[in-house]
Amino acid sequence: MNNKNTSLTEAEWQVMECLWRNAPVTGHDACEYLADKMGWNRSTTLTLLRRLEKKEAVKSGSEGGRKVFSPILGREDAALRETEDLLSRAYNGSVSLMVSSLTKKQSLSKREVDELCALLRELEGKNDD
Repeated sequence: MNNKNTSLTEAEWQVMECLWRNAPVTGHDACEYLADKMGWNRSTTLTLLRRLEKKEAVKSGSEGGRKVFSPILGREDAALRETEDLLSRAYNGSVSLMVSSLTKKQSLSKREVDELCALLRELEGKNDD
């Protein structure tokens, strides 16, 4: 399985956030972190870790006799997958429609507008080649 194509559930995102911030993480530490943050019991966290291993988003190993978990799937790859799904599902693949919809409800700062303009100029240059 190519983990760049892995879709994550909302609960799996929470586990991945824990791993992205703190890896490597023991199962015990992940359970404590997610119990504090989400109110989950040990069984829920361990089930999600196993599910993420099966999806090849997470790997496990042993350190000092304890099982530790680390992300294989990067945050950027996971976010890109989610964005592509949203773009396809909600905006028929149209980036301009998505940006237009987002900016109707929330104004952009001057810095954000400048960053978008720079990105568009860069993309325009790539398309000229």
